[in-house]
Amino acid sequence: MGAFGDLTLSDQILERSLVESARARELTNYKYDLNEGGSSISQPLVRYSRSGQAKTFAPLTTGNPRLVSIQDYSLTYPPRADAAAVLSPVSGQGAITSSIHSPPGILSPDSANSIYASPDSGHQPFYLAKSEPDDGASTGSSVAAGPSSNEPLKKKQKRNKPTLSCHECVERKTKFMWSGIKRQTECRYAHVANLLEETTRSATNGRRMTKPPKKKLSASGIKPALPNIADRGILTGDTATRGSVASSTGLLSNIPFSHPTASNVFGIGSEHPFANYWTCEGGLPEVIGVLPEKLQADILLSQYFECVDPVYPMIHSQSFYAEYERFWMLKVSGQADASFVALLFVMLALGTQFVSTTNPQDRKQTAEFYASAGNQALRMSSYLSTASIHSVQAMVLLCYFLINDNHASDGWAFAGILMRQAYAMGLHRDPNIVTPEASPFEKQQRRKLWQAVLLQDTFLTVLLSLPPSATHTDVKIDDFAEHSYNVAHSDPTDTAYIKGSWMLANLVQETICSPRSLDLPICSTQRQKSKLVADFRSVYRSFPDIFRSWDQESIAQLASSNKRVVRQTLFLSSNYYHNLMLVHASESPDVPVNIRGTLEAAHEAITAFFVLFTLFDTEARVWWVFNHRAFLEALCIGSVLREAARDPATADQMTRDPLFSKAKADITRMIQIMKIMSDGEYGSDAARTRVSVLSKFL
Repeated sequence: MGAFGDLTLSDQILERSLVESARARELTNYKYDLNEGGSSISQPLVRYSRSGQAKTFAPLTTGNPRLVSIQDYSLTYPPRADAAAVLSPVSGQGAITSSIHSPPGILSPDSANSIYASPDSGHQPFYLAKSEPDDGASTGSSVAAGPSSNEPLKKKQKRNKPTLSCHECVERKTKFMWSGIKRQTECRYAHVANLLEETTRSATNGRRMTKPPKKKLSASGIKPALPNIADRGILTGDTATRGSVASSTGLLSNIPFSHPTASNVFGIGSEHPFANYWTCEGGLPEVIGVLPEKLQADILLSQYFECVDPVYPMIHSQSFYAEYERFWMLKVSGQADASFVALLFVMLALGTQFVSTTNPQDRKQTAEFYASAGNQALRMSSYLSTASIHSVQAMVLLCYFLINDNHASDGWAFAGILMRQAYAMGLHRDPNIVTPEASPFEKQQRRKLWQAVLLQDTFLTVLLSLPPSATHTDVKIDDFAEHSYNVAHSDPTDTAYIKGSWMLANLVQETICSPRSLDLPICSTQRQKSKLVADFRSVYRSFPDIFRSWDQESIAQLASSNKRVVRQTLFLSSNYYHNLMLVHASESPDVPVNIRGTLEAAHEAITAFFVLFTLFDTEARVWWVFNHRAFLEALCIGSVLREAARDPATADQMTRDPLFSKAKADITRMIQIMKIMSDGEYGSDAARTRVSVLSKFL
C-alpha cells in the first residue's frame, strides 16, 4: 500500500499534485525536503482554511493522511515559477516519488522530465507541463520553495474581472496537466471562444466574414455534409460536400435552375443577353427611334405599374409620368436624358414580360429587344463612369429582367456593377449627411432606391448561396417611414411593405447570407437558434395585419378589389417563411434540424406560390425568384421526408402525423404546377426538369 492508501493511480497523482500546488502557492508555515530518492516532509503541513482556522495534515511519509479534496484547496493564479515537479509511479506499489528538475527544453520519451506509463500499467501516459522560467538560481537538486520566515506575508491579489477560461483551463495553470489523468474531457474554452467570435457581430461589421472557417474532417477523412438540410435536395456524391460552390454553380449553369445557353460567370455558355441591333454612329437618337407608339408604350407602362411596381415600389409614379410626358413633347430626340430613356425601355421590357395576350415566343423576343435598347441607352449615358438616380433604377430593373428571362448568371454579374455604382453614388449613406441641401422628396427617393438595391442583393444571394454585397450603410429604416408622410401621394401600405421588407432583408443578410456562403451553420447553439427564431417572429409581428391575417379564401376575395396588396402580401410571406425555413433546417454538431419547424415554414412559403399561381397565372410563370424559391422549398421538404424515412424513430410517425402528409401533398401540388408550365409548344424546359427532380421524392 502506498502513502495514499487504496486510492487509484489517477487519484493519487491528483491528490499529490494538489498538495504540491498548495505548497508552492498558498502555504507558508512549513518546511520540506525533496530529493530524487523519495519524498519526505520534516514538519506537518499547515494551511488556513476559508474560515480562518488552521488545518494540520500529517506528514505524507507516516501513515495514511486525511484525504485532501478539491474544495479544501482553492488553487489560485499566478503559480510560482521556481521549479517543475515530477511525479512518477513506483513500480509495483503505486506509491509516488517526487523530484525537482530544471525546466527541460524538449520533452521526449527519454527525458527525465516526462513520465510514460508502463505497458502493463493500464493507465494513460502522463506528460509534464512546461514550467515557467525562473531567475536562474535553481540548480536542479534543491529549491527554496517558500519565502523566508523573516519576510512579511504579502497580501494575495485577486483578479478584478471574471475569468474567460473554463474550469479545466483554470486548472491547467497548475504544475500538471489533468486532461488525460482526471477529466478525460476536451477543453471547452476553444469552443466557447469560437462561439463568441461568431455570435457577437455588430451591426456594422457583423455581416461579413473575413476569416476562413476551420474545416474539420470526420474520422474517416470524409468532408461533413452540408450544414443545412435545405441544400441537400439534389446534391449527391461528391457534389454533396461542395456546399455553396455546388449550389451556386449548379444554380447558374444547369437546368432546372437557369437556361443552359445563358452566359454565366462560371464559363459555361457564350450567348450575350443583349442582342446587338445598333450602329456605331446611331447614338441615342437611334435608340429613341425604336420606341413603340405612345399608346402602346402607355399600355406597357400600365402593365409595369400593375404587376412589377407593387413588388418593387422604388419609382414614384406621379413624378415619373410627369417626366414621361415631357419626354414625348421634346422636338429634338438628342435633348433627352439618356439615363431616363434607359429606364423607360427597361420598364417597357418588364411590362412586355407580363402581357398575356401574345404567344410566349413573340413576347420574349419583343421584351429582349426593349431590354437591348435600354442597355444601349445606358451605354450612351456612360453608366460605367457616371451614375444617377435614373441609371441606377434602370440597372435594378434590368437585373430583374435578366433573371426572369432565364439569364440568372448575367443578372448576377450585372448586379455587381449596380452595387459598385450605388456605393459610388452614396446611396448607402444617410441623405441628411451626403445631400443635406436636397429636398425631402429627393432624400426619400434615395432611401427607396437604396432599399431596392439592398433587397435585390440580399434575396438573390439567399437563392444563390453567395456572399452579400450591400453590407455597409447608415441609412435608417425609421427615417424612411417617418419622412414618407411628407411626400405627396405616398401610399401608407407601400410604406409599410417597404419597411417590412427592409427589416427582413437586414436580418436575413446578417444571419443567413454570410454563413451560407461559407457553408457554415446558421446557428451554433440551441440558444442562438431560439434567439434567431424569436428575432424573425418579432419582424413578422411588425408587419401590418393586412399582410399577416390572411388565408387562401380571404386573399382570393381581396384580389377582386385590391390586387396590389395581394401581390405584396404573397411576396412578403414567401420571403419571410422561406428564410425561416432555412433557420429551422440548419444544423450543427450541437443543434439538430427542427423537422416540424422546417416543414411548417416550408408549407407556408410554398402555399404563397400556389396562391399566386391560382390568382395570377401569368405572373407566377414570369417571376423567376418566386418560381425558384418555391422549387427550393419543395426540395427542402423532400430532403426532410427522405431523411425522416431513414430514421426508425420518425419512420412510424410519418404515417400518422398529418404534417408529413401535408408535406407530401405540397410536393405533389408543386409537380402539378410545373407540369402545367412545361406543357405545350412553348413550355418551360426548366419546369420539365424540376418535375423529374421532385418526382424522385415521391
